[in-house]
Amino acid sequence: MTKTKRKTAAKSAPTTLPLDQILQGDCIELMNSLPEKSVDVIFADPPYNMQLKGELHRPDNSHVDAVNDEWDQFSSFDVYDKFTREWLTAARRVLKDTGTIWVIGSYHNIYRVGSILQDIGYWVLNDIVWRKTNPMPNFRGTRFTNAHETLLWCNKGEGFNKYTFNYEAMKAFNDDVQMRSDWTLPICSGKERLKVNGHKGHSTQKPEALLYRVLLSSTNKGDVVLDPFFGSGTTGAVAKRMGRHFIGLEREDKYVSLATDRIAEVEPLGDEELEVTPAKRALPRVAFGTLIDNGMIKPGTILYGPNKRHSAKVRADGTLISADNKGSIHQVGAKVQGAPSCNGWTYWNIEVNDNLVSIDNLRAEVRAQMN
Repeated sequence: MTKTKRKTAAKSAPTTLPLDQILQGDCIELMNSLPEKSVDVIFADPPYNMQLKGELHRPDNSHVDAVNDEWDQFSSFDVYDKFTREWLTAARRVLKDTGTIWVIGSYHNIYRVGSILQDIGYWVLNDIVWRKTNPMPNFRGTRFTNAHETLLWCNKGEGFNKYTFNYEAMKAFNDDVQMRSDWTLPICSGKERLKVNGHKGHSTQKPEALLYRVLLSSTNKGDVVLDPFFGSGTTGAVAKRMGRHFIGLEREDKYVSLATDRIAEVEPLGDEELEVTPAKRALPRVAFGTLIDNGMIKPGTILYGPNKRHSAKVRADGTLISADNKGSIHQVGAKVQGAPSCNGWTYWNIEVNDNLVSIDNLRAEVRAQMN
């Protein structure tokens, strides 16, 4: 199997994107070397600046393998803020106007990151709470167990509203219930946790389930996903499996090697498996009159509301008449209910073999024929 390519950043901006590659070096310099407005989505898991003091032990005096890596240590909040502002500025430059950025953090850093995001011009679309089903306990018993992390999902600014959000796909993923902004998922553990010589391959490896939701919700097949803090390569592994391209930026040799080997073992899903429920606004428009044109509904047909509480007759021009109410399926639906508005497609039904069938089902048949 072909291994993931690993490259060092070129001194000048490339004319084409280094797709499905890990670039080694400083993430700010690397992002500034990429073409402007060239990536669809950025997922960033930056250093949290956790400010840990001393060793941490369990009640049985065993050592806790906490995050004490050099890359997570900053001499002051000012230094951390300067670093955050610089990488977020570089990220905004390389992000398409239709793109979005995800930044994950804990209470140690996410409020500082959020403030800087807004200062630079990003617009916060959501904050997602990742509630961990199996968080690390607070062994000292001096604080609440830290059982969640926060993801900020942003576009490039208040006016940049043409971004990808696969609402219908996420609703289907959530048993046809609108996906909420609190996600309950386990931390990375067990077989998924990468090990090197019996120790964690990376101290803050994120679960693939988390990245799966991120990419399912905000990317499409073939999109380019940039991760400026690539680490163990979770973003690249999930992107490859889901038919997306990735660009990973990583400074540490050991993580580049770890991620390269990991991604090389990933098998992409097939085209059929990658199909997702399309957004309704992306579907072809079907006028109610089309159902009359093709004989699915004839003039004179009686349409019924739920439980046959209201009824209306179809006229030749596709309008409805009910008592003194005349107009489109939406207008008459609203009038008979005394409501300010109505989606006539989901309100009205035809009677078939003593059963009510939504006219929206007929619209779906027309769309299927169009496709």
